[in-house]
Amino acid sequence: MLTEFSRDAVFTVAWFGLMTMVWFGWAQEDPPPRWRIWLGIGSVIGTAIAIGFGVATAANWDSPSALQGRYQWFGVLVAAEVLLAGGGCAWLAKTHRQRWMAWWVGLVVAVHFLPLAWLLDDASIAVIGALELVILVGLHRRLRSDTRTTSAQVGAAMGTSLLAYAVIAGLTVVATG
Repeated sequence: MLTEFSRDAVFTVAWFGLMTMVWFGWAQEDPPPRWRIWLGIGSVIGTAIAIGFGVATAANWDSPSALQGRYQWFGVLVAAEVLLAGGGCAWLAKTHRQRWMAWWVGLVVAVHFLPLAWLLDDASIAVIGALELVILVGLHRRLRSDTRTTSAQVGAAMGTSLLAYAVIAGLTVVATG
């Protein structure tokens, strides 16, 4: 974490923990059997991080936030992300390409981290977004030759990257807290 705002730091760790659970959960749609236990373990760890840092967020709620004076832009960013992800998934469904939904949503999430980093005054969020973009572009090449859904590979990749970020950022917050 590169932000000086403790509330934003603990909330980001909590949120990334929750999203770890979500992505590992989505990966469980169609994973290879040997992945199942690891996806479940990742989901549990993400949930524990979300709960622990969610409590820390509540305890730091009165602290300043980088979003002060910019909440409307945060709302615009989140609305754009939801509309783009949902619109893209609707188009994928209409064109019978549902298997690409997880990849598309992952791409939208990774891209949204770039302006989010600016809003939260935390360059580390841009770093994770850029890393996820590289991973997703690399996965796209491999996924084109497959006929299965993209959820297992994308969910595992996104869940792993978000979990790694949450653990590193969480340890940083605890060490500097």
